[in-house]
Amino acid sequence: MSILFLFFFGFFFSFAGSITPSMLNMTALKISLEEGREAANKYALGVSLIVIPQVIIAILLTKYIAENPRVLETLEKAGIVIFIFLTFYFYRESKKSKIQVDGIKSKKQHPFLSGITLSLLNMFAIPFFCGVAVLLDTFKLFSFDILSQIFFTFGSVIGAFYILYLYGKFAKIIQKKTGKLTKDINLILAILTALVAIISLVKLFI
Repeated sequence: MSILFLFFFGFFFSFAGSITPSMLNMTALKISLEEGREAANKYALGVSLIVIPQVIIAILLTKYIAENPRVLETLEKAGIVIFIFLTFYFYRESKKSKIQVDGIKSKKQHPFLSGITLSLLNMFAIPFFCGVAVLLDTFKLFSFDILSQIFFTFGSVIGAFYILYLYGKFAKIIQKKTGKLTKDINLILAILTALVAIISLVKLFI
């Protein structure tokens, strides 16, 4: 497996996993609107730096899982259930109206520190990257050597920063079109998670 592919996988999943409106990217949007794009970029940098230890921990957990086939088999089955749940979740979210950002409170502290704080509080990150690594390893698309881990981690960090950068750069446009954007993205994610669930289910019986 080429390390460049692992960089791409890290970037893609990190970017795609954060593209739908959430507390992290909505905060980037809010900071950009209130304090400017430079402040939003500092916030994005703070968030992205915490992604480094989150991905490393996720890889270590995945390596343990890979070395214990019974655990991996159980997680593969659990993963199918999770992807089915996510399909219904994203489909339901696609039916909702425009997401409001006015209710998001941004603490009056340095945006870089805000990014670090909120990223540390993001408990979904480690399970997410662990799930990505397990998924890639299941299809023989992941490698646990040091260089591969570095490139995957680097790709994940760049992906996380870039999506937050885009939220900050196009804050005004996104704020106006959040409703349609949210519906379209969540519907696409619902289709993608459904496909992953189906593929994983078929793989169990092959």
